[in-house]
Amino acid sequence: MKVLVTGGAGFIGSHLCEALLDRGDEVYVIDDLSTGTMENILHLKSNSRFTYTIDSIADRQILAELVDICDVVFHLAAAVGVKLIVESPVSTIETNIAGTEIVLQLAGKKKKKVIIASTSEVYGKSDNVPFAEDDDMVLGPTAKARWSYACSKAIDEFLALAYFKEHGLPVIIVRLFNTVGPRQTGRYGMVIPTLVQQALADKPMTVYGDGKQTRSFTYVKDVVGALLLLAEHPRAVGDVFNIGNDREISIEELAVLIKNRTGSSSEIVYVPYEKAYQEGFEDMRRRIPDIAKIRNLIGFAPSLDIKGILDSVINFYRQ
Repeated sequence: MKVLVTGGAGFIGSHLCEALLDRGDEVYVIDDLSTGTMENILHLKSNSRFTYTIDSIADRQILAELVDICDVVFHLAAAVGVKLIVESPVSTIETNIAGTEIVLQLAGKKKKKVIIASTSEVYGKSDNVPFAEDDDMVLGPTAKARWSYACSKAIDEFLALAYFKEHGLPVIIVRLFNTVGPRQTGRYGMVIPTLVQQALADKPMTVYGDGKQTRSFTYVKDVVGALLLLAEHPRAVGDVFNIGNDREISIEELAVLIKNRTGSSSEIVYVPYEKAYQEGFEDMRRRIPDIAKIRNLIGFAPSLDIKGILDSVINFYRQ
């Protein structure tokens, strides 16, 4: 197949490109490198079936040509990371909503299948854990930029499903829960690479808030495998799926685990949210997926527990 990956120079996108090339596909990437990096795909440039374009998906002419060439589109291009979202809310909203709209419009003209990468953030402040795909969203007030990302990705989902229902465009939506692994950067607030780099450098390890908030983390190769299987499954079209790990851990426990597995002498320090981000910052206390739906459809099950995931990240940064 010929596959287009928007945001293909990003962390998840680059791993997806590897998997597509490994199975024999032709892979086309478009990325403006706003959060991705050429380092993620340098090792792929020598492959004759790999083509990349450094440009924004807002360039309709370039994107239209790429969509026309390809059989399926994995739309991963988006604003990422809490830090970036809080600091650049305008860019977050415009990138997510306008970018997805262009992808759907162009794919709709040729009825090309689109897999939309959404996020666990859309569940908002709901305390009905684990989160199931048909649960209500509970978002905070519009005055808090923290929730602009969740809202923009929810609009992406509404729009994609509208294209499916009204125009027959084959779309699949995946809600990703804290994907981690080699090549992920801590630049935009991602907790595991940040803590791992701090631990390896024997610098203070920063835990935001009281550290009691819990998260679940999914190995990037598990996410990529799920994306490939969903893209090929006829019953996935027009539906929404959580992709995640249903084992939770508190950020405080995570920091201790990273410290122990790196043998670090770092001190764990607690930083108030308002100091880390902004006054009145709101966070989710728990974020755990219900993965029954994707398990029943494609047999999805996480292959690595948190210790295995951490070791993969630690080894990457040590190298």
